[in-house]
Amino acid sequence: MKILVTGGLGFIGSHVVVELQQEGFEVVIIDNLSNTDISVLDGITAITDKKPVFEKLDLRDKVSVVSFFERNADITGVIHFAASKAVGESVKNPLLYYENNLNTLVYILQELQKKDSAKFIFSSSCTVYGQAHTMPITENAPVQKAMSPYGNTKQIGEEIIQDVCRTSSSLKAIALRYFNPIGAHDSFKIGELPLGVPQNLVPYITQTAMGIREHLSVFGGDYPTLDGTAIRDYIHVVDLAKAHVTALKKLINEAQGPIYDYFNIGTGKGSSVLEVINAFEKVSRQKLNYKMVERRAGDVVEAYADTAKANEFLGWKSIFTLEEALESAWKWEQKMRN
Repeated sequence: MKILVTGGLGFIGSHVVVELQQEGFEVVIIDNLSNTDISVLDGITAITDKKPVFEKLDLRDKVSVVSFFERNADITGVIHFAASKAVGESVKNPLLYYENNLNTLVYILQELQKKDSAKFIFSSSCTVYGQAHTMPITENAPVQKAMSPYGNTKQIGEEIIQDVCRTSSSLKAIALRYFNPIGAHDSFKIGELPLGVPQNLVPYITQTAMGIREHLSVFGGDYPTLDGTAIRDYIHVVDLAKAHVTALKKLINEAQGPIYDYFNIGTGKGSSVLEVINAFEKVSRQKLNYKMVERRAGDVVEAYADTAKANEFLGWKSIFTLEEALESAWKWEQKMRN
């Protein structure tokens, strides 16, 4: 079975490609290389002993999208990662996020609708819950008004997919609502590779420990949490990647299942920013230079998952600990810089 992975050379996408190829799927990658490097393709190939088909393409170009699907008519499933993903950046540049995250989704779904049968996995986010009223967050928690344009694109994206599934007899889809992916593959041939200044906590931590960044800014020390810093659910990227393969198999094997469903993908445990820093210092034996700064626009106080639905209906569960994920991220950073 041939599967298209958009954004397949990105952090999460590359790990999913590895898992797909190791499960015997034929993979085609689309990426415009806006936030990654072509060298990731070599890392995937080295791990799996198979080079996936790669096409550099900007999915905002509808003509190119139509042409791609005409040339690859045997694609029967899509895992869609290609999107801008930084909360802070989306607050500053909302139109970039609405164009890149929504137009591309529409163009892909238009092509999948033409097929007799198609499976679609959507890279969604726990940001759809906004600041949930209770923890841990279940899938029954209400989708609240988004606190950032990024979060809003995920909410709208899910609504678009659900609407299309209702009117299409050929399309089945699952949205995976990620919490906070971190870490690297245990081969250390692929990992998080942000271009420019990292937008996420853990690569900023590892770059600070390597001396690339002068210090780590902790956004907000006055949250109503035990240590005053924001709480998130940090999941190892390999656990997250395996969830995609499990979800895809669910769509393929269960013809009578729902046409659209959604699942939280996390560990079920919340960790504060200071707890992550302390855990990193423990596994790396590095003392981090960090300072408290003002809160960042669009951030919620806390968010961690109830994963019971994914555990039961997908048969998936996270395996790696926070410390194991941080240790893999540190080893990946060291390998890149040495």
